[in-house]
Amino acid sequence: MKFKFRTIWFASLSLLLLLIAACSNAASSTTTTPVVEGSNSSETATQVENTSKTSYPLTIENFTISGEGGEWKPKSQTFEKAPERVVANTQSAAEMLIKLGLTDKMVGVAALYGTVTPDVADDFAKIPVLSKDYVGKELVVGASPDLVLGRGDLFADADWGVGTVDGLNDMNIRTFLQTTNHQGTLDSLYDDIAQLGQIFDVQDNAAKFTESLKARVEAIKSSVADLSEHRFAYIVPATEDTITVSSMHNDTYQLDALSLLKLKNTFDGVQGEVSVEQLITANPDYLLLSAYAGSPDIDKLIQNLYANPALQSMNAIKNKQIYVTDFSQFWGYGYQILDGIEKMEQEMKANPIK
Repeated sequence: MKFKFRTIWFASLSLLLLLIAACSNAASSTTTTPVVEGSNSSETATQVENTSKTSYPLTIENFTISGEGGEWKPKSQTFEKAPERVVANTQSAAEMLIKLGLTDKMVGVAALYGTVTPDVADDFAKIPVLSKDYVGKELVVGASPDLVLGRGDLFADADWGVGTVDGLNDMNIRTFLQTTNHQGTLDSLYDDIAQLGQIFDVQDNAAKFTESLKARVEAIKSSVADLSEHRFAYIVPATEDTITVSSMHNDTYQLDALSLLKLKNTFDGVQGEVSVEQLITANPDYLLLSAYAGSPDIDKLIQNLYANPALQSMNAIKNKQIYVTDFSQFWGYGYQILDGIEKMEQEMKANPIK
């Protein structure tokens, strides 16, 4: 009996050791990739993938600007936690935060030059308006923000600026400059949304929002797939009685969006002023304008353009092809540009070039 017991005991022990070894081998055969969500290292948020939740402190790469209208230079921003008090220097930037579910984080907005779309109007009405025009540093700082974000060229110490990046950072106020305003494209918009998702720990909202925007882009492309390429020129609504042409040389974000409609800038590569004579000679198929709060009477300007004897040889005039976008839908540097493109697409289809 003793021999039998010892035999059974050794057999059981051997079986147990075999099971442990098998489990160990199975575990070692599975490769686990660690997820880094935020750290003190030099790795930035834009390099992190497959994160579902932000770990603070979080460092992202953004920008500063060297003086008014100066060079954009990389500058990182570190967030110890998700911002709680945010000022947006434009209406469009505030609307983007609303789309990400961050209305309750907003303590100020400025530059109300466009039309607020119905889907965000109720939330937008909850945000304190610091100024209907571009807002200065004093009012911005007075709102006690921990983050100021929005259009990059408004980060200046001029009366129309929210203060410089360096100056705000010295007051322990983080900054986020939209990269759509810096040689931007629609991909820049997606990148901005992704970074904001990480900063505020709302990655799911950011991902869903981006996917909805990409779906709209593909729908636009599909809708105009059979159309030919045409050329446009942009008219600045300076006054009702003058013709001011912009070459849009540096307006890469707007040009990328317009390319969805197969619209090519007539003055691509042209720097400096564009004369009326150059406009007539170039003979664009379309003329585009943008209306904003306080702008000259756009309807009157369009009437004057159509009636101007000097312009009668132009295709855009002969074919009645002048289109107007809302300021936020063109110069807001946000997702609203797709609203403007979709509106323009519908109007162009309703009034095709014959």
